[in-house]
Amino acid sequence: MSVNPEVVREVSEFNNYYNSLAELLNRHLADNNLSLSALRVLIKLREEEEQCTAGKLIANLGIDGGYLSRILKSFESNQLIAKRKSNLDGRTWYLQLTTKGSKLLETLEQGSAEQIGKLLEPVPAEQQLALAGAMKTVRHILSDDAKISPEDITYRRDLQPGDAGFIMHMHGSLYAKEAGYNLEFETHTCKTFYEFLEAYNSSKDQVFLAMHGNQIIGSIAVLGHSRYATQMRWFLVHPDYRGIGIGQRLLTEAINAAKEKLFQKIYLITTSQQVAATSLFKKNGFRKSGEKHMPMWGLQLTEERYEIDLI
Repeated sequence: MSVNPEVVREVSEFNNYYNSLAELLNRHLADNNLSLSALRVLIKLREEEEQCTAGKLIANLGIDGGYLSRILKSFESNQLIAKRKSNLDGRTWYLQLTTKGSKLLETLEQGSAEQIGKLLEPVPAEQQLALAGAMKTVRHILSDDAKISPEDITYRRDLQPGDAGFIMHMHGSLYAKEAGYNLEFETHTCKTFYEFLEAYNSSKDQVFLAMHGNQIIGSIAVLGHSRYATQMRWFLVHPDYRGIGIGQRLLTEAINAAKEKLFQKIYLITTSQQVAATSLFKKNGFRKSGEKHMPMWGLQLTEERYEIDLI
């Protein structure tokens, strides 16, 4: 896979900036005669508790064995760690933090938090959240150990200023990329959102958003169209966040909301292209109630209608 030279340049510049920033944030380590690698070893020892060995540290941290040996000897001489021989294999020694080592790590982390607090203090709260979200994205993309989990996702029901524009952007860009829809689809999305916002009524309408940090990564809505029926719309999860149950959670929230508002039926309109979504609909009790072939959004598509009875 080829790499865009502009991306390489930007990553290189970020690396240079981060190195200078890391020096600032890690000054408290030098005060305790510790390197950044030594700090990583202390953290890993705490995480692994009583089942950590030198071999596991080498594998997990990618650290040189000789260098690790020197770090561990220093820790042991300063009573930061203790060794315990395995009962099953006399050649295996388990490593664990002592009380002194745990207290040192707590002090170091407190010092780091204070340094970060000073760095971020002049930054507006909204930009702080944006920064945290960007950092999560970097870890998510580049690190196997930092994959997004369901616990990283939050959900909210309230529609705030700017949300509608972002949802429309997400629909327009993702459907163009994944399904090949043209600008007419985005026009359609904008029109339906305009109609929804103009007539929005919380007694019959509900929007649900999945959030990673302060970024919208999924959406769904139920819109009351009559006394008995509500329409489900704008069901989408960003591809970077699929496969961890976000779509099911959003769908469940929408169905429950429709029941709470005493609707008797939910219906939705989709296309035969949306195989994953329609599979999820069927799994949750929706049945296909109609279809028609028609040119839409630059393609010849099969529009499908699904519905579910709530009583």
